[in-house]
Amino acid sequence: MPERTPTVDELLAVPLSERPDALEAVVVGEFRAALLMGAGEDLALDKAFFELGLTSLRITDVKRRLEERLGCDISANALFNRPTVRELVAYLMTDVLADVFPRQQATSAAAAGAESDRVFVDDMLKDLYRA
Repeated sequence: MPERTPTVDELLAVPLSERPDALEAVVVGEFRAALLMGAGEDLALDKAFFELGLTSLRITDVKRRLEERLGCDISANALFNRPTVRELVAYLMTDVLADVFPRQQATSAAAAGAESDRVFVDDMLKDLYRA
C-alpha cells in the first residue's frame, strides 16, 4: 500500500470503476502544469513526453511531484520505458498502486493502452504507405 496522502485517500474514496479516470486526472494535471498548459487545453495521452515538449528535467520534476502526491516511488526507468501519459497511468495502476487498483481494473487499463498502441501503429503505417 502506498503511503497515505490526500490524493491516495481521494482515490480510495472514489468508486472502483471511477478510479482509473481519477488517477488519470491527477497525472494529466501534473503534466499540464509542467507544460504550462491552461485548463481548457487538451493533453494528448498517447503522445510521447518528448513530443509534448518535455525535457528530461521536466519529466523528472513531474515524477517527483507524482511521488509526493501518491506517496510512492516511481521508477525513472518506467517513465522512459512507458513514455506516454496513458502508459504511465497503466504502470501506476498495475505496479505502483496495485493496492488501490485491484487486478481487474488494472488489467483493463493496460489493455486500453495496448489497444491505443495498436491504433497508433496502424495510423503510422497508413501514413507511411501514403507517402
